[in-house]
Amino acid sequence: MPPRVEGLYAVTPDGLDDARLFALAGAALAGGAQTLQYRDKSGDAERRLRQAAELRRLCRVHGALFIVNDDVELAERVGADGVHLGRDDGDIAAARVRLGADAVVGASCYDRIELARAALAAGASYVAFGAVFPSRTKPNAAAAPLALFAEAAALGANAVAIGGIAPDNAARVVEAGADAVAVVGGIFEAADAAAAARALAGLFTAR
Repeated sequence: MPPRVEGLYAVTPDGLDDARLFALAGAALAGGAQTLQYRDKSGDAERRLRQAAELRRLCRVHGALFIVNDDVELAERVGADGVHLGRDDGDIAAARVRLGADAVVGASCYDRIELARAALAAGASYVAFGAVFPSRTKPNAAAAPLALFAEAAALGANAVAIGGIAPDNAARVVEAGADAVAVVGGIFEAADAAAAARALAGLFTAR
């Protein structure tokens, strides 16, 4: 049985060098991130392997889950806890078979509950909806209504919110029923990444 994804879910931005990436990821984990996703679209296989392996190590140190975005092979190679797949990033059922019954397999479901139903039927262990707020990372993303989290709960789904989430608006998403909030800029662009992570993680301990 895969572990549930809960609380603060930090997602790395593209383009950070090793030193900055590892420092900010470490700060996010120290601040309370329970899951860290490595997202890098560079296509540099050597860099991706090096960075993913170090981030996996950091997650082990902090007792957090480590997820790789879009790349089942890389997830398997570095011993990640799982993978996150978008609509065009691969087959959920195939990822489940390759990574095993205990792996975390997440699926982007955008603004559509029917995608969540299909993902769960295919073997996804969590579903992600977003953008719940306007997002600088994905400015053209569909707007996902917060009512989706009540619908997901009715399906028994482990549901993650993503898109424009920061310490000043995350409470609305938590109150709507999201099990986790996935955050990019709200942590990695914050003046103090650890403090931002603590504020976001604290919303879950308070509820």
